[in-house]
Amino acid sequence: MARVLVVGAGLTGAAGAALLRGAPRGQLAVWDKARGAGGRMSTTRSDRGSADLGAQFVTCEPELAGPRLSFYEELVSHGILKPLTAPVEGMVVREGSRNYVAPQGISSVVKYYLKQSAGADVSYEQHVTHISLRDGRWEVSRKEGPPELFDVVILTMPVPQILQLQGDIVNIINESQMQQLESVSYSSRYALGLFYEAGTGIAVPWAAHYIADNPCIRFISIDNKKRNIESPEVGPSVVVHTTVAFGSEHLESDPAEVQQVILSHLQRIVPSLPKPSSIKCQRWRYSQVTRAVPNCPGQMVLHTQPLLICGGDGFTRSNFDGCIESAVSLAEAVKPHLQQFQSQAAKLPLDLL
Repeated sequence: MARVLVVGAGLTGAAGAALLRGAPRGQLAVWDKARGAGGRMSTTRSDRGSADLGAQFVTCEPELAGPRLSFYEELVSHGILKPLTAPVEGMVVREGSRNYVAPQGISSVVKYYLKQSAGADVSYEQHVTHISLRDGRWEVSRKEGPPELFDVVILTMPVPQILQLQGDIVNIINESQMQQLESVSYSSRYALGLFYEAGTGIAVPWAAHYIADNPCIRFISIDNKKRNIESPEVGPSVVVHTTVAFGSEHLESDPAEVQQVILSHLQRIVPSLPKPSSIKCQRWRYSQVTRAVPNCPGQMVLHTQPLLICGGDGFTRSNFDGCIESAVSLAEAVKPHLQQFQSQAAKLPLDLL
């Protein structure tokens, strides 16, 4: 049976793994360099609560979603997503679109798909560094631990991280593909999570607010209020996202210094905000895709036999629908290879299986 590796436990990787559950996939592994699932759909946990420091909402536009509408409906039916009902100031809502929040944190969407992958071996703190050919298979090396061999490798991390990989992959990517991959660009930003003791009051009339006239801060949310999970037993949490311009300008700055600048702007916008018990500062080097691979079917095949394929929002667009579109495209491209493995295995004598 084929050994399949998905690199990246964000939305595309997790949904792709779930979509392969019905295929004769053999052994499926999912590796991520972070300490937990989510990627840019991560939820930070603390002793006093949780906060979505990445994606805030899942927006469905039925006319654009088409056949992917079932993905939204499934998540709603399982209670992973619920309609956004809390007041959000400054939010531009397109006609016919629906906005959802994840009551248990946005990472619960990714965790749902990982659970649906039916037995995939998910490992964190696995930082892939090299991919090379070894006797018709892929030898995948990481910062820690021995290299492992796989028959199919699916790369779903941000495109610049794909281009940082070493080994044979450097020469496998052809000139045209390299030009396309190098053309992909991302915005950068910072996010702060402010956590408070239970019983702390935050006196603002909104659950979230898009700020239009501040050079530093673009978005603020009372995260538990946004997710409609206010409880006297759990302290509130506040999420702050910076503007893209501020994120780019301070991308290489000391995060501690950046945090103080953000807090000073936040104090001017919400003077009544109490002092938090703890703060988490997150730098999103690859926040949202500003230019994706052009004219792309949601994935790119780098090598056919053995299969090496990449996907993610860099091949579509930076939202839930774009990641699902890429995951579907990846699964459709991978399944024939897995069926081929099954056919070859069926022809082998029993003593060789």
